[in-house]
Amino acid sequence: MTAPLAPTSLSSSSASQPEEAAPTGTGAAPVSPGGASETLFERAVKVIPGGVNSPVRAFRSVGGTPYFVDKAEGAFVYDADGRRYIDYVQSYGPQIAGHAHPAVVRAVQQAAERGTSYGAPTRGEVLLAEEVRARIDGLEMLRLTSSGTEAAMSAVRLARGVTGRDKIVKFAGCYHGHSDSLLVAGGSGVAQQGLAGSEGVTDGAVADTVVAPYNVIPRLDESVAVVCVEPVAANMGLVAPEPGFLQGLRDACDEVGAMLLFDEVITGFRLCRGGAAQWFGVKPDVWCFGKVIGGGLPVGAFGASTEIMSALAPLGGVYQAGTLSGNPLATAAGLAVLELLDDDAYRRLESAVESLQQGLTQAFAAAGVPAVVPRVGTLLGLFFTESAPHDFDTASAAADNGLYRKFFHGMLRRGIAFAPGAYEAIFVSLAHDDSEIEATVEAAAETAREMAADR
Repeated sequence: MTAPLAPTSLSSSSASQPEEAAPTGTGAAPVSPGGASETLFERAVKVIPGGVNSPVRAFRSVGGTPYFVDKAEGAFVYDADGRRYIDYVQSYGPQIAGHAHPAVVRAVQQAAERGTSYGAPTRGEVLLAEEVRARIDGLEMLRLTSSGTEAAMSAVRLARGVTGRDKIVKFAGCYHGHSDSLLVAGGSGVAQQGLAGSEGVTDGAVADTVVAPYNVIPRLDESVAVVCVEPVAANMGLVAPEPGFLQGLRDACDEVGAMLLFDEVITGFRLCRGGAAQWFGVKPDVWCFGKVIGGGLPVGAFGASTEIMSALAPLGGVYQAGTLSGNPLATAAGLAVLELLDDDAYRRLESAVESLQQGLTQAFAAAGVPAVVPRVGTLLGLFFTESAPHDFDTASAAADNGLYRKFFHGMLRRGIAFAPGAYEAIFVSLAHDDSEIEATVEAAAETAREMAADR
């Protein structure tokens, strides 16, 4: 399918429904962490807006008070009162090896002993760039940043500079960071707050941003510089690309001379060694990475062919910079993680994810709770609906029916931590073994029965 392009406005973009009313019933009661977490949250709201430094961490869409993490190890996090949770947040994706993996901790400790930042090139950033390039077919040069947001906004600027065009196309529900031109209809934490975009973003900032429905190939013209897409939409729950969608984008871009950008901040080095391009057999012009390549430390990167990347300063006229870009601690952690991700690691990870998918599916079916657990390789989602969503509108309808809130708190009471919002993927790590998966499925079965009784 193709669809004509339409200009984006802040008032008319696709968005989730407003936050639903607080649920009722035994199965919906929010968990109150009590003790140290409650005290820390009371202190936090006085000095940090909403008590959190990223809205996705707030419990606004599920109710209750956030638990404050004191430490983490492997598949577990421990809150400020010492309670242990099997963790499927895993820092929203970076901890693919599990929390505090010894190899990563050792690499960071050794790097810190040599200094934490220099404002000068380092060996570590060269090694990390070489390792990423070696894994991604077609990627020849890489520029490191300190976040995925920086990577995406810089990649868009690069595409505009190379093509000499202004318009960018993104898809509703795909999140590419919080830069002004990409934030509209961004899914994830934006949708969890019941927002279409953000106040403070001017109409001018998004005048050249076109939002299209995911899984529909838009009709492009020669004003489009770049089409930005999450190859697997993992910021509106988990929505897989339909057969032919990514190749259709590739063909549409080629037809008008636009660039195709794969935002692999989540999929990069989680799906497989070569990322989404290898998984789906479709090669973009520009890539964005983050999360896994920093091993849990702040990092981002964007890359392309030598020809395209040569447009960046100091070689070309597209300016991009960052004082902490290529931070030696982050590059050391990222290298340590990538060294762990061999073919066997991906097989083990996919096996664990498949086991969790099957167990959750059976638990909901047995309780008569309508739910789908979509999976793409090592990525997993959860929607409380009869059929898997295919775009942001259908994902929003599933996310906003109030059932995820009940599931979240039922699991949290049983020591299982999922993301506090229905627009996030489920992240399994190499540290989640059979016992953790079995305990999670058992807790899900109990929670599902509780949800069914509460309907």
